[in-house]
Amino acid sequence: MRIGHGYDVHRLVKGRRLVLGGVEIEYELGLLGHSDADVLLHALTDAILGAAAAGDIGRMFPDSDGRYKDASSLELLKEAYGSIAEKYSIVNADVTVIAQRPKIAPYIERMRQNIAGALGVDIGCISVKGTTEEGLGFTGSGEGIAAHAVALLQERI
Repeated sequence: MRIGHGYDVHRLVKGRRLVLGGVEIEYELGLLGHSDADVLLHALTDAILGAAAAGDIGRMFPDSDGRYKDASSLELLKEAYGSIAEKYSIVNADVTVIAQRPKIAPYIERMRQNIAGALGVDIGCISVKGTTEEGLGFTGSGEGIAAHAVALLQERI
């Protein structure tokens, strides 16, 4: 068994879509980034790659490479997991999104379905939850959204 942790943060800005867990959320601001800036999936991708000691999302999909401009982070997650899936399988993953707004509860089941589908695992292996920081810090003030993720992998025998 191998465990990995991922963390990511992106600034909220006007003129961008807000995509979390592969779900487009209706909101007046979106996340700034080279790809679709899906902070939830970026943290999860890093957790999976970290558990496998396979680097990180920035090394695998550098923002200096035009192929990843506005890329779907769900597709990047699939590709990252595909790079380690011969050696490791996912036992479970747990993601926490930290944002004052918008509330993500109405979207969590679709996010879980997207992630489970991308990784080829049962939805029961995927947990997504949201929390606020009670108005504190950059997430509390609405300047950005952060996410933490933990992934447990099992070596294939």
